[in-house]
Amino acid sequence: MTGPLAGLRVVELAGLGPAPFAAMFLADLGADVVRVERPHAGFTMPIDSRFDTLQRGKRTIEVDLKHPGGPAAMLALAAHADVLLEGYRPGVAERLGIGPDDCLSRNPRLIYGRMTGWGQNGPLAQRAGHDPTYQAITGSLHAIGRAGGPPQLPLSLVGDFGGGAMYLVAGVLAALHEITRSGRGQVVDAAIVDGVAHLMASPYSLLAGGAWNDERGTNLIDSGAPFVDVYETADGRHVAVAALEPPFYAQLLGLLGLSDEDLPGQWDRAGWPCLRARLAEVFATRTRDEWAQVFDGTDACAAPVLSMREAPRHEHLVARGTFIERDGNVEPAPAPRFSRTPAGFPPPPAAPGDTDPATVLSDWQVPEAASLLAGGAIATPD
Repeated sequence: MTGPLAGLRVVELAGLGPAPFAAMFLADLGADVVRVERPHAGFTMPIDSRFDTLQRGKRTIEVDLKHPGGPAAMLALAAHADVLLEGYRPGVAERLGIGPDDCLSRNPRLIYGRMTGWGQNGPLAQRAGHDPTYQAITGSLHAIGRAGGPPQLPLSLVGDFGGGAMYLVAGVLAALHEITRSGRGQVVDAAIVDGVAHLMASPYSLLAGGAWNDERGTNLIDSGAPFVDVYETADGRHVAVAALEPPFYAQLLGLLGLSDEDLPGQWDRAGWPCLRARLAEVFATRTRDEWAQVFDGTDACAAPVLSMREAPRHEHLVARGTFIERDGNVEPAPAPRFSRTPAGFPPPPAAPGDTDPATVLSDWQVPEAASLLAGGAIATPD
């Protein structure tokens, strides 16, 4: 592995969503990630493991944590790891004998990352939940959507991956930096509700300052302003507009052929419905790609809304290598970029049985490898 995290050892306790993404992020940057699967672990995403991008760059072994030797196998890995990531409900890892105290007693320098929706404590800590329910109580879900319409789900980008996985990664990296001074590991409690609330710092500050209405679709950047919105084109596709600054707005009007029309002022809220209707009328006269040509090379802050199948072919993303191709399928490339320690092309997801646990234990120099493999808690290739 190459990248700024080359040499970092990470144990990931298999789960869904944000914790696997966080582990993939670390693997993309060069970490040696060993994903520990549990037999009969319950619900899994309905996807062929060969195409599960969240598992790329990892090695996978299976450990039965309910086997008498299961916790010992996990603790042996934790003893030789730099980071451990888990996304269990609070208290589950402790009941299995692999909680923070158990692991830190074996490895005082371990960074123990915990990913949950509600957090490790609080009235909802033991409740089940998913991305929309976590967003719902932070104010973020209420703020996303059209005026007069219901809240809209922004995929899982705001909750699971933005407020969850990215905060787990940030917490782990911060703890790894701190350990260079203290020499001591610690627990990182990454809760999606905390992360999403933190992401809402700007809207909450605008609300406090009187520059935001607590009503979705009525504000400057939530589709309330007609010059920051999405418009349908003649072919039923769409163009996104974000001409916030007056010079960019002037360019937008010029390219739309509206410079000489008697339109409401950009900041005249009372005139926004009239302005929106006129912009919609003009955008409907050409196709999306025709408008893309009109705006190409300008600062009008307008762009075609591309589908997931179209986006990887956009010339800018092709030039930057934003997407990579594997066996005819497209996936996002590692990000961000590093000048001295660039991340390499990530290895593919490991299929069940692809990883020999003996190799992992040998690579990590686990002294009790032979006894752990003989004990039966770690599944071995046939």
